[in-house]
Amino acid sequence: MKRRSFGRFGEWIALIWLLIRGYRLRHRNWRGPSGELDLVMSRRGEVVFVEVKARSGREFGGALGAVNRPKQAALTRTASAYISRFGLWDRPCRFDVIAVEKAYGGLSFTVTHQVNAFRPDLGRRM
Repeated sequence: MKRRSFGRFGEWIALIWLLIRGYRLRHRNWRGPSGELDLVMSRRGEVVFVEVKARSGREFGGALGAVNRPKQAALTRTASAYISRFGLWDRPCRFDVIAVEKAYGGLSFTVTHQVNAFRPDLGRRM
């Protein structure tokens, strides 16, 4: 499977994973001025911004390691634009990461859902 195809496959797997667990889809691949949000979900009144990383292995920190500080900052800016666009400032929100990684041999895959993967630095104490 090609890299882009596996990335799209990973997003579908993550979406199905979340829907089975009671999340509702708000938007998929929402584009803002600072980038793209893979999945925007809601659950129990909370807005959940989900970054999906699909990798063919765990080298170089794996999929979860790919959401570094610069990526977190870009996600935070894009999520702020989303919240402004849809008037959601009064709703609690969080950032999750879902890693879809091919298992040894490439015949299966694992899904890891990291809830509250990071807290954005908004320049104030939380």
